[in-house]
Amino acid sequence: MGGILKPFVNAGLPMNNHGNYLVRLGHFVRWLGEQAEELGVELYPGYAAAEVLFHEDGSMKGIATNDVGIAKDGSPKDVFERGMELHAKVTLFGEGCHGHLAKQLYKQFNLRENCEPQTYAIGLKELWVIDEKKWRPGRAEHSVGWPLNRNTYGGSFLYHLNEGEPLVALGFVIGLDYTNPYLNPFKEFQRWKHHPSIKSTLDGGNRIAYGARALNEGGFQSIPKLTFPGGMLIGCSPGFMNVPKIKGTHTAMKSGMLAAESAFRVITDENLQSETTGLYIPDYEEHIKKSWIWKELYAVRNIRPSFHNYFGLYGGMLYTGIFYWIFRGKEPWTLKHNGLDADQLKPAKNCTPIEYPKPDGKISFDLLSSVALSGTNHEHDQPPHLTLKDDSVPVARNLSIYDGPEQRFCPAGVYEYVPLESGDGMRLQINAQNCVHCKTCDIKDPSQNINWVVPEGSGGPAYNGL
Repeated sequence: MGGILKPFVNAGLPMNNHGNYLVRLGHFVRWLGEQAEELGVELYPGYAAAEVLFHEDGSMKGIATNDVGIAKDGSPKDVFERGMELHAKVTLFGEGCHGHLAKQLYKQFNLRENCEPQTYAIGLKELWVIDEKKWRPGRAEHSVGWPLNRNTYGGSFLYHLNEGEPLVALGFVIGLDYTNPYLNPFKEFQRWKHHPSIKSTLDGGNRIAYGARALNEGGFQSIPKLTFPGGMLIGCSPGFMNVPKIKGTHTAMKSGMLAAESAFRVITDENLQSETTGLYIPDYEEHIKKSWIWKELYAVRNIRPSFHNYFGLYGGMLYTGIFYWIFRGKEPWTLKHNGLDADQLKPAKNCTPIEYPKPDGKISFDLLSSVALSGTNHEHDQPPHLTLKDDSVPVARNLSIYDGPEQRFCPAGVYEYVPLESGDGMRLQINAQNCVHCKTCDIKDPSQNINWVVPEGSGGPAYNGL
């Protein structure tokens, strides 16, 4: 069995976690929502922002939530309810990684004109109750490499939560610039758990939750223009994650604070003379560049792209160890990414299929039982939220050239190729009710033919403190 490479945790290196807090973000966000409501903030859970609204001068007017109670055929059901339009002088977009509204804004305002394409990873996560004798509250473990090959970027985390019961949160992150279409992120995650240093912690434990989400990995090089008439981008929507740390909550929160402060100053300025109906607040971007967010992301900007070399993992670790240690991220050059993740797959005929071990039901599990733990649910009779631009592309291109990678990169079993009823050929079946809203399909599809849009607002995974 291969070995896991555990990075050094010296205080000078980005993987150091000493002094950080281990919390369950789902619980933390719920608590933040309660604090916001006590301050008079209106929250609209169960309603999804589906459309961007514009003034006649082209500036942002606000957003509209989607209509609910619509049948698959587009007809209104008895419970039909029109969406709402929410207008504002300035709208902040904090949709998370690869937001579907942000995609529209990038094109509308050409926000990505002066930055590199965003690159991504998929992160898979589980929550376990373990034997109390193995529980080390506050302990954080990271690894890179195994079971991936040296040319596939990825790593893991295992956090011993400091709560009333012996809980650990663990997961595996794989860069979506991988090249082998036979790679299956979910099965790589399940295989990783069998490494002796991980299995020894999980033996005798009980898995209680599962989930998955795409992560921004472009970092400093891929940050777009953050301001436009009527709006601003905050959090993981533009991509403020510190990639080697696999952490972005702190930067996301700080960007929201800076955006709120910038907006407040402008909105309360009685002498304001705006050239557009929607307020344009370029000061926000300047405040970001003067903050510790910019300094932190700049310092680690070359760590992720340094893995794009012949030696892969080993070359990247060598670069990090030498240049990050010597220059502290201030080296006088900036490395580039490979480009869009969707363009990185090689044809299946040029790649070797990967044989994965069968799950044992104790440490590793099958996909559908995992999805069941995510609490995912969608109203069956509604318009599809996973749409294809061209129905002929999946079989004609994805299946014929790449052996249907969507049936492997999806962490929820949404996509599968099944025989036609006539028995002559195949078709792509989309099990949208399984979707955990990770956005991986929208990112990694080599044909860029899948477009993720919002389902009815209450649909999706029901993560409870994951």
